[in-house]
Amino acid sequence: MTVEATTERVLRLLALLQHRASWTAAELAAELGVTDRSVRRDVERLRTLGYPVHATAGVGGGYQLGAGTRLPPLLLDDEEAIATAVSLRLASGGTVAGAGEAALRALAKLDQVMPPRLRGEVRAVYGATETLVSPGVEIDAELLVTLARACRDAVRVRFRYAARGGADRERTVEPVRMVATGRRWYLMAWDVDRDDWRTFRLDRMREVVPTTWRFRVREHPDPVAYVQRSVTEAPYRYLARVRVHARPDRVRELVPPQIGRVEDDRDGWCVLVVGGDDLNWLAVRVAGLGFEAEVLDPPELREAVARLARRLAAMAGGPALRS
Repeated sequence: MTVEATTERVLRLLALLQHRASWTAAELAAELGVTDRSVRRDVERLRTLGYPVHATAGVGGGYQLGAGTRLPPLLLDDEEAIATAVSLRLASGGTVAGAGEAALRALAKLDQVMPPRLRGEVRAVYGATETLVSPGVEIDAELLVTLARACRDAVRVRFRYAARGGADRERTVEPVRMVATGRRWYLMAWDVDRDDWRTFRLDRMREVVPTTWRFRVREHPDPVAYVQRSVTEAPYRYLARVRVHARPDRVRELVPPQIGRVEDDRDGWCVLVVGGDDLNWLAVRVAGLGFEAEVLDPPELREAVARLARRLAAMAGGPALRS
């Protein structure tokens, strides 16, 4: 058998190991059309190249691609290569400190070896896409890794946290999940001292240290829904509830999840829950949706909407229109 044929078979073996968690030697031999002995030789070739292929003997045993001490070359199919290239392009302008430069380096390596037909497809996506990114707070990548490991390993974390009022206190939490809203990153965790669930902004966390204290994960609310509720309600002076004559999905297209929450209602209506410190801003925000609406609360918002309506009516009845 030629070297080219052997190399092609080894690459096919790698693709199979990446596709499924575990394979028996007989299954791999059948897929590759070779003997079990050839499979063992090809596995050794992969190990020599740096791929950590683990073998388990006995009934139910087999081969599994694991994690090693360094990252070996990855084998991507066409769809994976396109998706990776597009994702790296988007990550190059993200809110994770240092990730932009690393994404550009990885993108350059991928573009160099990508077949011309795939490179053309990726560049077609680039050419047809514009990214509108609102200003966000940059987060240190090491902080993300530290918290991600703590969530995975279920270990408590200590850190100093600057609250909204400016007080800086030490917190000890049991982290569950990180949630990104597009502009900011949040951690949902059980606050040990307050004995309750809390949401923490990552850009306000300092001196983050994982402990050796492992915890049993409690039953918890849905992290995305919990963070959204915390972001849209808790920090603000006013919490508005407005009944809107529109389908919920239509309103969700206009109101980002970090701004407001949309609840289903009856007869073609929905309820928008949005927080704010300025009643005039809330009135303009609701009026700008362009739908028939009814302010449920607070009463002060109804007064702000009435003032806005009078100002708009006065503008519409100005001298230019009366002539």
